[in-house]
Amino acid sequence: MKRSVLFVLAGLVATPIFAAEDLCAINLQKLSDYKATASTLGQPLLGQIRDARVEAQKAQAEGDTQKCISLTNKALQDVVNSQKGQ
Repeated sequence: MKRSVLFVLAGLVATPIFAAEDLCAINLQKLSDYKATASTLGQPLLGQIRDARVEAQKAQAEGDTQKCISLTNKALQDVVNSQKGQ
């Protein structure tokens, strides 16, 4: 019984780590998708997205998942704001 509980707890602790890595990869893919539809985005924003994606990929390669998520979230928010006209 104790082993089962420990195994379940270990799985629950590891889940957020995998979820964060997935969020980083998902956000990077979204940024790549926005790059593919570049005709709808202005040039200054497109450059910012490219720079953020490159920095996020570096952070991901270094194992800094939180930095990757932070950079990609900001870039995605900038895209959403530009589409809203803000």
